Amino acid sequence: MSGQKESWNSRLGIILAVSGSAVGLGNFLRFPGQVAEFGGGAFMIAYFLAFLLIGLPVCWVEWTMGRAGGRFGYNSAPGIFGAITKMMGARYLGVVAFVIPVSIYMYYVVIEAWCLAYAVNYLRGEMNFQAPEEASGFFASLVGSGGNGAAFKISLEHVGLYFLLVFLLNYVLIYRGIAKGIELFCRYAMPTLVLIALIILVRVLTLGTPNPEYPDRNIDTGLGFMWNPSKTFLLEREVDAEGAPLSNEQGEPVWNEDKTLDVVAEKTLVEAQQLVAQNPEMFALEERSVWEELANPDLWLAAAGQIFFTLSVGFGVIITYASYLRRRDDVVLSSLSASSANEFCEVALGGLISIPAGVAFFGVAGLASMGLSTFGVGFTALPMVFAEMPAGQFFGFAFFFLLFLAAVTSSLSMLQPGIAYLEDSLQINRRQSVSVLGFVTGIGGVLVIYFSAGLKLLDTLDFWITNLLMVLLAFIQVVLFGWVIGIKKGLREAHLGATIRIPGVFKSVIQFVTPALLFVIFGSWIYKSVLGLGSGSGKPEYSDNVVDLFIHPNPAAWIGVIMVVLLFLFGILNVPRKKEIRACIEETEKRGDGL
Repeated sequence: MSGQKESWNSRLGIILAVSGSAVGLGNFLRFPGQVAEFGGGAFMIAYFLAFLLIGLPVCWVEWTMGRAGGRFGYNSAPGIFGAITKMMGARYLGVVAFVIPVSIYMYYVVIEAWCLAYAVNYLRGEMNFQAPEEASGFFASLVGSGGNGAAFKISLEHVGLYFLLVFLLNYVLIYRGIAKGIELFCRYAMPTLVLIALIILVRVLTLGTPNPEYPDRNIDTGLGFMWNPSKTFLLEREVDAEGAPLSNEQGEPVWNEDKTLDVVAEKTLVEAQQLVAQNPEMFALEERSVWEELANPDLWLAAAGQIFFTLSVGFGVIITYASYLRRRDDVVLSSLSASSANEFCEVALGGLISIPAGVAFFGVAGLASMGLSTFGVGFTALPMVFAEMPAGQFFGFAFFFLLFLAAVTSSLSMLQPGIAYLEDSLQINRRQSVSVLGFVTGIGGVLVIYFSAGLKLLDTLDFWITNLLMVLLAFIQVVLFGWVIGIKKGLREAHLGATIRIPGVFKSVIQFVTPALLFVIFGSWIYKSVLGLGSGSGKPEYSDNVVDLFIHPNPAAWIGVIMVVLLFLFGILNVPRKKEIRACIEETEKRGDGL
């Protein structure tokens, strides 16, 4: 078993591949929505702190552990954990790193198909929407959110055909292997993706004020909406059936949260002040400083969650990718380069395209009415922007083709951990492992498309995997690195062949700060989203995902959970054997290549 079976062709190749894994739909859709929803500049402060204290440390840990595990002949986390810690129980913890990427792939490939469908329909001239209802109606029809099975149609307007195409593309590339498949595709896809994003960005930043009748709707207002650290909100009071303003038991006004407006432009602020002066019973202005914004625990949870998404940490991907490195390949600078490339794509490209363009055409209130969710921004608001923009058909095609490329580079990375695990545990070749994984993920993908009513199955998988399993895997990895392997030994391994050294302060960060923050994030999520506490109402307010499982059981939601449990069972029953791992440890140490 010991010894490298495959390897990357070059350092640039691995950096582009890891960057490609990280650069995905989250950069261009999820990030802008999160920034806008959680206070712009205040969110960015929490975001960069999460990058420094969680994202970067976990990146270094995953790269280092993966490269070390590759020397023992393992490319998946169960074997790697067992070999580098010499604790055979750690094999079972590594199964989490197999379940996460395989489960995410099952619904991610469906979203990837949506992006290709949008790009093709822009080429066909079918996306010139006149009203938001048309854009949301096209999306609902494409994904079949109206009822189970509604998306199962082989046509250019439904997702089934595109699902088959992208599924086949992914498996052709993954079958070609690390260097000839993943690395080769990312070498061309990543530069193409950045070029397209830059073209769209230049177009967006030169939009100015598209409609002179609405001078406050412009790019500057959009940028201010996203990045201002402090906020001013116009509050509107709730009214009863007769239109009289409502008060609570203490006589305080009850404000209508659905009508709370983020006031950005100076002209809008003047109008809001006039409105308040004319009718102080119904309206009020509220100033929130950056410190008040930062006092919101949901903001910190959202920022940390975005870091997991954006760097692909806690996915089980990087540890597998790094296992194909050679002993003295640099992991410190390479991981920093890959993380920096991803941050550029997310902050400098993704963050400056979607929201500013939406605000420029529809204003803050109009954009908010379309929804600031990932899908709301990407599949409803932006098509309306492109419909209003000169040459919008071209820019619409370019944007969704960009999303498609970003999605492919990410979905490829989700398959490789599964391929590596099957090869490590079942001792089968690549053709066999690709066939097995293709069969399993094919069934999963078809279920996600069939149970399309309200996107319930997709949403269930996303909620539990990203909030529960990804944080858990990141926690396991930093604890193994900092406490089981030992921080000194771990950093010594990281510095093998490194061009730069990890700053000394990160010794304490990896050992104490990162695990503590991950524990707090996990505990806060359990407290708020699972137990439904902390809302201030005095009654538990469960998330829809908890309601779907335990309060009003939904068959689609339970199917999603069963899919994940079956993957866990398969992974646990097939972990690499103790005898094999011990033999690999002995052989690797004999040739002086151990940890």
